[in-house]
Amino acid sequence: MRFPQSSSPTSRRNLLLGTAAAGALFAAGCTSNENNDSDENSKQAANTANDKPGKAVTIGFAGPQADHGWLNAINQQAKRRAKEYKDVTLEITEGSNDTAQQIGQIETLINKKVDVLVILPADGKALTQVGLKAMRAGIPVVNLDRVFASPQAYRCWIGGDNYGMGLNAGHYIGEQLKGKKNAKVIELAGIDNLELTRQRTAGFNDALKNYPNIKKVGRQAAEFTVESGQSKMAQLLQAHSDFDALWNHDDDQGVGAERAIKQAGRDDFLMVGGAGAKHAMDAIKADNTVLKATVLYPPTMAASAIDLARALGQGKGVGGLAELEIPASLTLYSAVVTKDNVDEYLPTGFS
Repeated sequence: MRFPQSSSPTSRRNLLLGTAAAGALFAAGCTSNENNDSDENSKQAANTANDKPGKAVTIGFAGPQADHGWLNAINQQAKRRAKEYKDVTLEITEGSNDTAQQIGQIETLINKKVDVLVILPADGKALTQVGLKAMRAGIPVVNLDRVFASPQAYRCWIGGDNYGMGLNAGHYIGEQLKGKKNAKVIELAGIDNLELTRQRTAGFNDALKNYPNIKKVGRQAAEFTVESGQSKMAQLLQAHSDFDALWNHDDDQGVGAERAIKQAGRDDFLMVGGAGAKHAMDAIKADNTVLKATVLYPPTMAASAIDLARALGQGKGVGGLAELEIPASLTLYSAVVTKDNVDEYLPTGFS
């Protein structure tokens, strides 16, 4: 995924929630804080699951151009979730990777006086001012994944855990190889000048520190594209004739990596992908390639962002939590999908 901005995995503002836990909370629904009982415990008890239609809410959704499978899944998740609510109207922009154009689209939504904005900025830093503009106009903003430069530009942030992706990929590989002496691993990373790539590599390296029998012997940075995945993987294969595991940061570039692996006739190692594409999950389920797992960066965060926006528009909290307000931040968990649990996650796989 091409993310110019990413949240810090160590931010104290982030409330860590597993994907399943977050899904359970939002599927349970958000409930009104209105309660005539003055007893505080009764007020909190009222904040339980309820999906009944409430106040009509118009949600403006602005994201970047869907030029990647994950980004397209973000748009689709938001649209599908909004349709599930009879009280939600979704105003969605065409999406753009041009910051000036996206700012214009968001300003149009502000002028339409939508009740809440959900924004996945093409560049979080560059779009901070328009986030601030919306908040100052009284329109709460749900900042999706690529974080704005100021917390004043949004009411709630929700996104993935890049450090956690690397950490969980490293632990999975470590457990698979813990009985092997002098094991070797390589890494096919994303775009190196992106903070998210550095976070994923840092998490991976930190996990491997727990396995003294494993050494990372190679790393190449690709560009989150099929073509770059194929060319960079070919270079890795040529440079390393013997290794035991590969972690690839992104399932889209993994398509190219798998082509290079097949062309080289290699099947002597295991591969772990990243993000959770459907083709990767299908391969994991078939269990007939080197790809044995993928670490999620769940696009379901867009559906949860719609849930949060609806709750904000209706003055509600989150079902399943005692607090009367929605959290300031939600970091989704990077689950590892293997053949043992792939059926559970297949519905979230994106094309």
